[in-house]
Amino acid sequence: MRITIDIEEGLLEEAMRLTGEKKKGPAVVKAAQEFIRRHMASEFGRKLMEGEFGDYPMTNDEIEAFDR
Repeated sequence: MRITIDIEEGLLEEAMRLTGEKKKGPAVVKAAQEFIRRHMASEFGRKLMEGEFGDYPMTNDEIEAFDR
């Protein structure tokens, strides 16, 4: 989907640098994907710590090793 957004030039340049992308569009997409991935991982960790997965088969050490 194509959209038009206003984004501060410095922020966009930093996104391009951090993602390694040479073009603006792919840098924004990669940054959004990473933001969503981190949010989902954080949400999963919160639910895990709160015991929502009482029968989760992995130990904490296994989870940390998997995240690396």
